[in-house]
Amino acid sequence: MSAPTVQQALMGAQNLGLPRLDAQVLLLHALGREPHDRAWLLAHSDDVLDAGIQDAFTNYVQRRLNTEPVAYITGHKEFFGLRLQVDARVLDPRADTETLVEWTLSCLADTPTPSVVDLGTGSGAIALALKHARPDAQLCAVDASADALAVAQANAQRLGLAVAFHHGSWLAPFEAPSVGQPQHFDAIVSNPPYVASDDAHLAALKHEPLSALAAGHDGLDDIRAIVRQASHHLKPGGWLLLEHGFDQAHAVQNLLSNQGFEAVQSRPDIAGILRCTGGQWPTVK
Repeated sequence: MSAPTVQQALMGAQNLGLPRLDAQVLLLHALGREPHDRAWLLAHSDDVLDAGIQDAFTNYVQRRLNTEPVAYITGHKEFFGLRLQVDARVLDPRADTETLVEWTLSCLADTPTPSVVDLGTGSGAIALALKHARPDAQLCAVDASADALAVAQANAQRLGLAVAFHHGSWLAPFEAPSVGQPQHFDAIVSNPPYVASDDAHLAALKHEPLSALAAGHDGLDDIRAIVRQASHHLKPGGWLLLEHGFDQAHAVQNLLSNQGFEAVQSRPDIAGILRCTGGQWPTVK
């Protein structure tokens, strides 16, 4: 059988059920080219692939068909204009989470040198995007996974962004005696686990760390913990902003309101789904 051309390889992958964009990105990766260089594929559609590239592409396609995220296969993901290195130690950053970054920046627009903590930072996507957009901000990032922190710290170092990383569960690092009095922030942001532990969709996410996905019978266990803790770590007028599941906005609004937060509201993601909910800690309590 003759070696396939670029176009034939892409069509073969799509015939197996791979989306066109995934096939293009994976072939570019096999070719050692950048993921945004799709115009090259069109210009070279009749080029014949050598055996090594074809073998690599075939391997990548099979991995993707087995639901492994493209970001794990290529080793990187674009998020809010930053190129992050990612692997199976952290969640694959989603474009929907950029909604949380944009909202946080909006809330802090008039706050000089804001102090912000990103809870469950994973790859560091949210914290690093905020620090890149607001170099004057004092950014902290927390994760209970030492493996995830290693990924986030490597991304921060490679990007030259100064973020203070802490190992621990949610806001616990700021309660430790070595820290002194509990630290207070202008904003607490988080994309925590929010999938119900028996949700059938978890099967399609088998390559990603379960601890970063599932949170109890209704998916809200971690959000409940964060809401409780955040009220003790926000400055007056500070914001708590949370990403959550597609059908959880009303429940998270109630959690925030019942805890005493004001200006409780939700924001849609790029698909128009209410994806983030937040509230402001009262200036006078």
